[in-house]
Amino acid sequence: MGLSFSIEGTVFLVFCVFVIAAVGYLIGRITVKGVNLGTAGVFVAALLFGCFCYPSLADQLSVDGVSYVTDGLKIVENLGLMFFVTAVGFIAGPTFLSNFKKNFKSYVCLGLVIILFGALACVGCILIGRHFTDLADDEFTAILVGLLAGALTSTPVFSAAKATVATAELESLVSVGYGIAYLFGVVGVVLFVQLIPKLTHADLAAERARLQQVDAAEGRPLPDRLVQVESFGFFPLSLAILCGVAVGSVHIGNFSLTTTGGCILMGLVFGHLGRLGRVSLMPKDTTLKALRELGLVLFLIGAGVAGGSRFVEFFHGIYFVYGVIMTVLPMVVGYLFAKHVLKLSLLNNLGSITGGMTSTPALGTLLSVSKTESVAAAYAATYPIALISVVIASQVIILTLS
Repeated sequence: MGLSFSIEGTVFLVFCVFVIAAVGYLIGRITVKGVNLGTAGVFVAALLFGCFCYPSLADQLSVDGVSYVTDGLKIVENLGLMFFVTAVGFIAGPTFLSNFKKNFKSYVCLGLVIILFGALACVGCILIGRHFTDLADDEFTAILVGLLAGALTSTPVFSAAKATVATAELESLVSVGYGIAYLFGVVGVVLFVQLIPKLTHADLAAERARLQQVDAAEGRPLPDRLVQVESFGFFPLSLAILCGVAVGSVHIGNFSLTTTGGCILMGLVFGHLGRLGRVSLMPKDTTLKALRELGLVLFLIGAGVAGGSRFVEFFHGIYFVYGVIMTVLPMVVGYLFAKHVLKLSLLNNLGSITGGMTSTPALGTLLSVSKTESVAAAYAATYPIALISVVIASQVIILTLS
């Protein structure tokens, strides 16, 4: 399928993107007892737009009767994802290795615990729920694994599950589950990272100091005379994205790091090195923060509109409940495990939870709540462990319970 959008359709898509962004930020500002959605309000606006306005968008973004709306939204989503995770990698890069070495066992254990309980929740829902459905075992399992992918907002699990099931019909059922669970998967973790500091009456200034003590001795100023290819920092960012897409495209069986994993990995590498010979590899801090926010907004819009277009069609209350269980159980168990067993500080705990839940939007919220970039290192350290674990777990569930 080509990308020959009509000019009018393309302009209409861009117009819609900015309408959703503006409305979403207004939604995100609505505060109840000190808690709000923040940037994740954009996702809610995108979901609502997808539910009610998707047909109009599909009509406008069409050529010769063929709609290219899915391709357009995927471009918006992927561009945003690349910007966001690469910027996060750059920001976390200078302190990542020292933090990872210090808490290596904690990050591995927490990532595995979160995914274990997410997988157990999925298996439990399958074993219990299959007695109350008219669907065949393979159909019901496909939907429930889709729910797991949505509950953890994990595109790699979604892709791996679709690749593992046997038929196109089962692939569509995976998509159904993913769409149903994705909303709470985003909003649930976003609210969690805001509620926990309030419920525990945390002193965030003191928690920031505890987290930053780990990184205080790790800053290594670069020489002042490094060559800057351009002043804004798009060159190293673009180079990291190119390398990240290439790394994420490498497949080992059905597994790959995907664009998300590849870009965050290369962002970490570039951010850690800081230079290549006499050439600077670090964008400006203001550039990284701006592109991190822009990337998050574009990602939420692309994913939200696409998910909303199918949400009403396939929504079923019991599936939504299953998705809530798969989000809440691993998140709460992971938090308690990190607090009482691993003894992680609050912000390190919550940063690791966002990585273990593979929740990009929640990291954006936590960065805003905590007012420190250091939480990104915990996300980046836990994320790859959780990513690999949950992809394997989803495939095992399909192969054993279908």
